[in-house]
Amino acid sequence: MVGAYTTRAKAPSQVEGHAVTHETRYAKTADGVYIAYQVVGSGPVDVAADFHLFAGNVDLIWDEPDWGQFLPPITDFARLILHDRRGSGASTRNVPPPNLETRAADLLAVLDEVGSDAPVLGAAASTGAMHALFAATYPERASGIVWNYPRARLAWAPDYPWGQGPEAFETALAQAASWGTTDYARDLALSRAAQRAGIPDGERHTLTVDEELMRRYARVTRNTVSPDVAEAVTRISWQTDVRDILPSVYTPAALIIGEGDSRAETDEAEYVASLMPNARVHVLSGRSGLQGEAFAEIVRGLAGIERPVGSLDAVLAAVLFTDIVDSTRMQAKLGDRGWKELLLAHHSTVRDALSRWGGTEHDTAGDGFFASFVGPARAIHCAHEVAERVGRLGIETRAGVHIGECEVIDGKPGGLAVTIGARLHSIAGPRQVVVSQTVKDLVAGSGFSFTDRGEHELIGVPDVWRLHVAEPAEG
Repeated sequence: MVGAYTTRAKAPSQVEGHAVTHETRYAKTADGVYIAYQVVGSGPVDVAADFHLFAGNVDLIWDEPDWGQFLPPITDFARLILHDRRGSGASTRNVPPPNLETRAADLLAVLDEVGSDAPVLGAAASTGAMHALFAATYPERASGIVWNYPRARLAWAPDYPWGQGPEAFETALAQAASWGTTDYARDLALSRAAQRAGIPDGERHTLTVDEELMRRYARVTRNTVSPDVAEAVTRISWQTDVRDILPSVYTPAALIIGEGDSRAETDEAEYVASLMPNARVHVLSGRSGLQGEAFAEIVRGLAGIERPVGSLDAVLAAVLFTDIVDSTRMQAKLGDRGWKELLLAHHSTVRDALSRWGGTEHDTAGDGFFASFVGPARAIHCAHEVAERVGRLGIETRAGVHIGECEVIDGKPGGLAVTIGARLHSIAGPRQVVVSQTVKDLVAGSGFSFTDRGEHELIGVPDVWRLHVAEPAEG
């Protein structure tokens, strides 16, 4: 838990319909992007909240009809840390929408900037997926997760019946096209009004909303992203699935749903909780989502929970295995001296790429490398760079990337996840990067296209695994 902080002014509430603003500052990421953030309130507890896409502007969030009332109760006892995603709000805008991995890294940059050791993480619906990844990747940097309407994925699947089908996806894309308009704002205002009234969202059109309220919703959304970015983020959200990493989230988690929400949403919350070792479902009266006081009380409760013993002995990590294709024939052709010179050039190239993409080298056996990364997208990018650069040396590499919970053994990752990564690499062909379905589900928006390699049995590994070849997307 974080230590004490100097006293700061409490967050005032909305006053006579006028916006309440707080000082916005910037954290600069390792790749030079500026992330806008605010710190409001004081207390021995830190809470880092992640907005839904349509409310991601720290300058205007206090004027957003719902968030403006939802956030102040938290600042009564905690230091509230808010930030805009890259590509949105007051953050750097001329960059691509971020994937989960990048969003987690950006949050870490903000926490480092403000001196927050291990905040409680708060989010809703699909925005909580990033917090799950963050807590699994940086377990020592999160003391709790509060997840309203927990959703491990948005899209329907045979083993995820709570997801939405293709028609809902097309509707979401159409909504993105009308982003920031009065029609969009009206539908959003009606959905929020239905939540407050405790009636199903499907009955929202039986309600009426104030015109001024709609204008405020529209203003916030327009100043968050433009329609093209809204569409891109919608696609990323529908391609993301964090179920496979939830068992690696040992951080105490409170998953929130309401008695007035649908039975399916309750079942979904219970299912997500069943995948997380230290999660508990909290059922509120009425519909969940806009109950700021109840949310704040749950955060208070989490702040007193100590981390389960042993949960830091394992860490979520992406593992990369590479080696040279047909190395024995190449060695025989070049002779010992020529092979040694080529191998040294290969090693230098791989290590340079690892340094550029934040990889950690763990083992080098002959012409093969074993490395780990905090996220799978970086591992794939690194593997592609290695393949391209060593091609100039007249050789080809193959690679495998997997992500999973790893035990730390003699200072390096070990366990089944590492074994799986090694098996994937042995299946790859020249210049190919073979990845697991888990990796594919986590890297939406990273600039890759995937070719399905079907289901495979991996030697010594239980179950059947669906594999893909990851390639840089055209353009």
